[in-house]
Amino acid sequence: MKIYDIAQEVFSCAVYPGDPVPERFEILKKSDGAVCNLSGFQMCAHNGTHVDAPYHFIDGGDTIDEVPLEKFIGYAFVKEFAGDIGAEDAERILQEARAAEEASGKEGAATRILIKGKATLTEAAAKVMAQNKILLYGNESQTVGPEDAPLLSHMAMLSEKVVLLEGIRLGNVPEGVYFLNAAPLNLGYFDGSPCRAVLIEGM
Repeated sequence: MKIYDIAQEVFSCAVYPGDPVPERFEILKKSDGAVCNLSGFQMCAHNGTHVDAPYHFIDGGDTIDEVPLEKFIGYAFVKEFAGDIGAEDAERILQEARAAEEASGKEGAATRILIKGKATLTEAAAKVMAQNKILLYGNESQTVGPEDAPLLSHMAMLSEKVVLLEGIRLGNVPEGVYFLNAAPLNLGYFDGSPCRAVLIEGM
């Protein structure tokens, strides 16, 4: 069994333009005579590797604590792609995912799609993914869709309750089927959450 850590380190992570940078601060220090070292931090729920809940773009949508954990945990398919993912590309990716799921016997792999590389999900592709009832879509960018216009791709997915896993790092992960754990923090009423996403090979 091999574990791939696909999460960014929080305090050196990439940050979506305009979002606050994570900050760490010391509350107690042993060197100052305190009983222990105690740290705090401040960050945006969408810094680094994180997941989006429907509420991120949809008033009244599910918050992160309301999204079933089954969406974040289970078999996933990793596919490498560069450039804009169009509708036909999305169809091909899903076909490959279904074939890989069948060949591996790993049920659910075609319902969690992770894209390796510098790829942008177009609105048309997002609609294809959503129409095919996937549970989760993940990418290396800090956002799904064009960075300067993320609304339509997000809405196409989140309106169908597809979980978005953004800011993952798949550089050392070959294409194929893996067991994914991208469980978020249990943050009540939040629109998203950081997560320590991992892929497990051989499980």
